[in-house]
Amino acid sequence: MSESIIRAKSKEFAKNIIFLCRKLNCNHTEFALTNQLLRAGTSIGANVYEAQYAQSTKDFISKLEIALKECNETAYWLELLFETNGMTVEEFDCFKKQYIELRRMIVSSITTMKKKL
Repeated sequence: MSESIIRAKSKEFAKNIIFLCRKLNCNHTEFALTNQLLRAGTSIGANVYEAQYAQSTKDFISKLEIALKECNETAYWLELLFETNGMTVEEFDCFKKQYIELRRMIVSSITTMKKKL
């Protein structure tokens, strides 16, 4: 996995999550929830990056599976924020599009690597 699209997109997503959480913190919006979102949303990219230096194919898959779990958790926190009026429809739709795209890419990578085993 060189300077791949999934790495670039997961890093861009993490940056967008950071900016959103900064805004939410300035507005004093649900600190605990915002903190969970920040942790999960930035962890996706961290695990994708770690996968690049995996010790084996199984380790690579494991890192991507963790990234997938973090992506699903991030979706939950974003949906919860949206449903409790912490985000606008436009903000939520933008993030939803991004996490769905990331999820598909991660699942595709995991599936491809599992076939190689």
